[in-house]
Order: sequence, then structure tokens, then C-alpha cells
Amino acid sequence: MPTEILMPALSPTMEEGTLAKWLVKEGDTVSSGDLLAEIETDKATMEFEAVDEGTMGKIVVPEGSEGVKVNTVIAVLLEEGESADDIGSTSAAPAPAAPAAAEETATPVAAAASPAPAAPTKAGGERIFASPLARRIAAQKGLDLEQVTGSGPHGRIVKADVEAAQPGAKAPDAVAAAAPAAAAPATGPSSSQVAAMYEGREYEEVALDGMRKTIAARLTEAKQSIPHFYLRRDIQLDALLKFRSQLNKQLEARNVKLSVNDFIIKACALALQAVPDANAVWAGDRMLKLKPSDVAVAVAIEGGLFTPVLKDAELKSLSALSAEMKDLAGRARERKLAPHEYQGGSFAISNLGMFGIDNFDAVINPPHGAILAVGGGKKQPVVGDDGELAVATVMSVTLSVDHRVIDGALGAQLLEQIKQNLENPMVMLA
Repeated sequence: MPTEILMPALSPTMEEGTLAKWLVKEGDTVSSGDLLAEIETDKATMEFEAVDEGTMGKIVVPEGSEGVKVNTVIAVLLEEGESADDIGSTSAAPAPAAPAAAEETATPVAAAASPAPAAPTKAGGERIFASPLARRIAAQKGLDLEQVTGSGPHGRIVKADVEAAQPGAKAPDAVAAAAPAAAAPATGPSSSQVAAMYEGREYEEVALDGMRKTIAARLTEAKQSIPHFYLRRDIQLDALLKFRSQLNKQLEARNVKLSVNDFIIKACALALQAVPDANAVWAGDRMLKLKPSDVAVAVAIEGGLFTPVLKDAELKSLSALSAEMKDLAGRARERKLAPHEYQGGSFAISNLGMFGIDNFDAVINPPHGAILAVGGGKKQPVVGDDGELAVATVMSVTLSVDHRVIDGALGAQLLEQIKQNLENPMVMLA
């Protein structure tokens, strides 16, 4: 039976996308892993790979099509012995969506599906993602797909998995999906109601692109569903600035220049190791405590922002963190990041100091447990330990904390450790 190729969800927040370019044409032979198309998601332009093999029988959605809903049929793949006559009347109507889990914990659908055999589900109703060929082979072998571990994109079960599996084989226990999000409350007046308020006034209407829609939805969800609380500290930077200047002179020959932000990333990564109970995320009905320090850093781009993640940041040198951050930020501005480069992490940093902001409160990016808002360093009068008045460069920071994950005292310990690391930068090299 012909296999319908569906518009994939290439990121957890993607609801629709633009089919920018087909990389195959009707009649081409396709193998698993071949690139089929370039798809513009809410975050970036990504390549879409084939999971099944066959012949491209029909392209349903032409390239350049915008607003193509996830799970819409975009093409039809023919198996050996099938012809275009077997396709019948394939339409571009969306297939029924799988039961949704919370945005950050749902597994994205990144491959084709077929109407027969029917898509299997787990005991709790969660859909099992498997290629049509894998489902047919599993049915022939009497395999329970719930017991098969998928090796395809995002854990999808493919042909090789069911061929290697034996009936009764057990898969490793998976972390339960987060509880379905509650229906969002009304978000205010409709667009027509707002426009009516400004009737007769000159304005320009700006259509929302996928990124801006995603930012609006996620931040609304975050403020409505996450019980934020805020911890504030002032951090003296004079020792760090002096140390940074000395290091940069020594690193000139290697064309490395460390920024204050590089030190902040390192300080937060080490603080998460020193206060491991704070290195956690919310997962619906449980918390996940991470072992590594995977630190996300907000990067402003035209029309929105990315939060690329520096994985294992506690293990990397300052120069390595600096180089990786420059690379991620550069590709973020070009919208060339892959989902695995901006998903995950337990903690985030948002630095607006370079824009002249003294202090602010950042919104937590779920499922993170906390985010550090960083203001600019300013010369201020301070009272020293000896009681004498002096002038110091002081940076104000605010830690936004998810109270479900981190309590007040624990958050205070984390922020104190970040402060100690930044005020004693030599410690970060020990």
C-alpha cells in the first residue's frame, strides 16, 4: 500500500511550516536516510530525511507552500511493485493528531506515517511512532511495538528495529511524558476588537511569523503556569575585570578574547555542580535532576530570540566556552541551529547589560528550573569590609526561580555560589 509522507514536527513547538524546497522529484528512488525536502520551521530551515524506501509516487504539496500544518500529507511513496494507479485520491488533509503532551517534553514527529496498519498506542493512550513498513513487519512477526526501542529520528521505530527484535523483547523504561497542559485561559480581546479601538488612527499591521507566534505562546504559558519567584543580588566585578584583562593579554596570540558573559556562563555551570539539587527541571508529575551543567544563553535575533545550550559547561575551559558561544550565537542569528542545539538544559542566562539595562526580571523558559537576568556593571559607592567607603563596579542580577523545582533557601544557595564564583574568578580555574 502506498505510504503517505506527512509534514513533520521538526521542533516541539512547531504547528505548521513552509515547504521551502523539494530535494527529490516524482519517480525518484528513495532510500532510508535520503534527504527529501527543506522545511522552514518556527525556528530554522531544516532538512527532512526519509525513513522508508520506495519510489516518490506523488508530490502533494508543492515547494514554496506556506502554513502547511503538521501531519498534513505532503507526498506519497510507492513500494516495490506499486504504481501511480495505486495512489488513488490522496488529499492534503491533516491526519488525526496524536495525543499531545507538554510542549517541552513531547517527542516531535519527524517522519512519515501510513494509514494501515493503524498507528499503535501505549496503554495510557500515548501514540507509538513507527514507520508504515515497520508496523507491517511487526504485525507479521506478532511483535508488540510498545516493547521495541526505536533507532530512527526522535525514537521512531523503523524497519531495522522490528527486523532485529524478537517477540516478547522488552524495551528500557522511558520517562513518563508530562501531564497534558490545561486549556489556556482567554488571552484578551480579539484582533478585531483591538483594531476597532484604533479605527481612524494610522497604523501598520504586522503579521506574526512562526517564531513570534511561538514566543508569544510559550511566554504566556510560562507566566500562567510557572510559579515564579525572584532573588536579587549585587555582584562586585572589579576582581573579575582585572583577571579578564590579564587573561586576554595572554590569549592575544591565540586570537581569543573572553567576555564577561563567558565568565558568567562558567560561574553558573560550576554553581549548579556545587548546588546539585538546583540543577533540575519540571517534568509534569516529577522532577528530573541533571548531572551535567547544560546552560542555555539567550541570543537576540531579528524578530525574536534563541536560547542555544552549552552542554557540559562545567567541564569546558573559558576559551572553549567563548568559542562555542560565538559559534552558536552566529548560527542562531542566521537561523541555522538544529533543534538539539537549542533544546534542553536546566538553567538559562539572559544578559541585557550591553544594552544599558541595570536590572530586570526574566521569564523562565520551561522546563528550566531557573533563569539568571544580568544587568550591566556600574561604578557605585560601596562600604568595604573595613567599614571604609570605596568605589566598585557592581552588577545587579536577578534569579527567576520555578518554585515547583527550587525552594527559596535552595535558590539563595545557588545565587550565593554564582556570586562567589564571579567575585573570586581564580576559583573557576581550580
